[in-house]
Amino acid sequence: MNYKPPFVITPKIFSLSQEISHILGTLEGARLNITPIKLRKENNIKTIQASLSIEGNTLSLEQVSHILEGKAVIGPQKDILEVQNAIETYSFFDELNPLSIKDLLRAHKLLMKELIEEAGQWRSKGVGIFKGSQVKHMSPQAKRVPTLMEDLFGFLKNDKETPWLLKACIFHYELEFIHPFSDGNGRMGRLWQQLILGKENPIFKYVTVEELIKARQGEYYSVLAECDQEGASTKFIEFSLMLILEALQRYRSATTPTVHDSRSRLDYAKDKLSDKWFSRKDYLDVFKDVSTATASRDLLFGVKEGVLKNRSEKNQTRYHYLS
Repeated sequence: MNYKPPFVITPKIFSLSQEISHILGTLEGARLNITPIKLRKENNIKTIQASLSIEGNTLSLEQVSHILEGKAVIGPQKDILEVQNAIETYSFFDELNPLSIKDLLRAHKLLMKELIEEAGQWRSKGVGIFKGSQVKHMSPQAKRVPTLMEDLFGFLKNDKETPWLLKACIFHYELEFIHPFSDGNGRMGRLWQQLILGKENPIFKYVTVEELIKARQGEYYSVLAECDQEGASTKFIEFSLMLILEALQRYRSATTPTVHDSRSRLDYAKDKLSDKWFSRKDYLDVFKDVSTATASRDLLFGVKEGVLKNRSEKNQTRYHYLS
């Protein structure tokens, strides 16, 4: 029997999921230009600074930006090393498979390089989270970690009913609960949530919630503790979806739709169609508000400009992106 972490789909979760789906549809319908490299770089800087700040890193956005640009920065050596490791880890973002335990361990090894002895390895000792002298969370025994993580990744890969949007939030909570690493669990949970969200929609490569978590850090830890007591991730899913919705709303308000031509539509469709031979109908499925004649002109333009190659197949022309 496949493992499924405990959670309940509440009316709040359903409503937030619907709102998020609506905004994602609006963003796709707007046919926004491909997000520029500059914007992704800026978002990575904000993501890294916010995620590390939650863990006590003292470096500012400007200092993180300077490190990324190879400039000298004055600050605690540990904080500088954390930023350098995070920059290296996020540089592999597109290569990391969110369904791979091997990639999770690889990312942890990069993220915690020279910071802990067990970088890239499951923890070998028991661990508890204390507030003063009071135990707030006691993680499962170290010997159980490999099996628990196998079960969690099995849920990601095998559960076909739960949408990726919810899986991302559930995984984040479950990783914090299992606490599979001796250190770095928080930043790994946030990184992996973003990776899994990318399975829901590629736009999440550019939309992150770390800044919002940082602004509501107290509530973040409080909700995690509540879920521990209740034995289910339901409240954390609700909390995470609220932040995801807010992050998408901010992204939408900061991004302006532009008038598109054949080339920009072809560029947009590339993310969805580049891995296969596709038909005009497939192209129209991406642009439901475009006429058949416009789609034909776009595809002919793509062939003439060397963006696409074509072939005939059972009285229907098929197309493929050249690069």
